[in-house]
Amino acid sequence: MPILDVREIMRILPHRYPMLLIDRITELEPMVRARGYKNVTANEPMFTGHFPGNPLFPGVYMIEALAQLGGTTILEPGDMARKVPYLAGIDKAKFRRPVVPGDRLDMEARVIKHKLNIGWVAVEASVEGKKVVSAELTFSISIDPSAFAYDSSVLHL
Repeated sequence: MPILDVREIMRILPHRYPMLLIDRITELEPMVRARGYKNVTANEPMFTGHFPGNPLFPGVYMIEALAQLGGTTILEPGDMARKVPYLAGIDKAKFRRPVVPGDRLDMEARVIKHKLNIGWVAVEASVEGKKVVSAELTFSISIDPSAFAYDSSVLHL
């Protein structure tokens, strides 16, 4: 699949500023793997309090950025417009180095397995080729109620 810019990412994920944490997806093989990145900039709101005089990109934001990339990976191509991946679990998370403004967080996600509406994805991120974080994430894949707009037919069983 071609490179996805932020507008195309917003068609897949429900996140918006300030919580959309992927700037670009450079490779995407649905249900297999994805690569993307986030440019960490000094004007992001979390840096006013984390930490004044020594800004560090919080680990929870790194995991969220990886979860967003993993969420795009775990969806099948036909499901991208009507299903939403919800982060359901974080395992084996390890933080190895700090990430600071000016860094580019290069991310990769690989699908471990998929069963019914649950998916498991291995993720990792690096800065300048040095690994900064890795984890295994679990997703619950649900139908997006907004995909049905005002169609009441979904209520008829």
